[in-house]
Amino acid sequence: MIPIVESLLFASYRKIRFAMSTRIGGVSPEPLGMNLSYHVGDDPVNVRENRRRFFDAIGIHAERVAFAGQCHSNRVVIVHAADVIPRCDGLLTDRPGIALAISVADCLPLFVFDPVRNGIAAIHAGWRGTAAHIALITVTKMTDHFGSTPSDLVAFIGPCAGVCCYEIGEEVADQLDERCIESRDAKIFADLKQANFTQLVASGIVPSNIEVSDDCTICDGERYHSYRREKEKSGRMLGVITLVEKERSICAG
Repeated sequence: MIPIVESLLFASYRKIRFAMSTRIGGVSPEPLGMNLSYHVGDDPVNVRENRRRFFDAIGIHAERVAFAGQCHSNRVVIVHAADVIPRCDGLLTDRPGIALAISVADCLPLFVFDPVRNGIAAIHAGWRGTAAHIALITVTKMTDHFGSTPSDLVAFIGPCAGVCCYEIGEEVADQLDERCIESRDAKIFADLKQANFTQLVASGIVPSNIEVSDDCTICDGERYHSYRREKEKSGRMLGVITLVEKERSICAG
């Protein structure tokens, strides 16, 4: 079985399926392992097999996945079909069966679900996207296009570079909310999770409706890819969310 990251909050909803890959379970040579990106110098044959294993494990058809092109922007796009959507870092849809995917290796993966209006979002938030308020923009777009009420929304902030390890320079710190900056031993560290959590709450999402992963991708080299740690040798993970076409059952226990 392929190890995956799940959300306890999302798991309570029958209308969606969500999962995020790790670095474990792939066929690529180390340190790539379970690399799911075609853009890091990995053999495409390996990437195809890794994606097959991941998508099979989570019950999502690979040909029905929309991928964000990712350019460290705050551009969020509504999608109606599987494709690679260029020049964006956020995807929205209200169409069952279309999965939304973002690729990460230290940047923050963020997913939002509207259980009332049946809309979903997948967001790639590096420091640039965070500074440009991509989380807040995403909720605004869900409100405008799906008729979402922010207090109805639930969100999952996944593993990323944590404030324990994510060192930045003053030029980056100057662009982020000062409440999400820590100084230790004459060094500056950014808390992307807190920054995006703050944006979600400011947008109207109830704090108890936001789940935040404790994991740091830089710290946990056994489980996660990290560009900060491995540089050009780093693989990429995928986070995927979809509205299911037939509601799944939830086992009690």
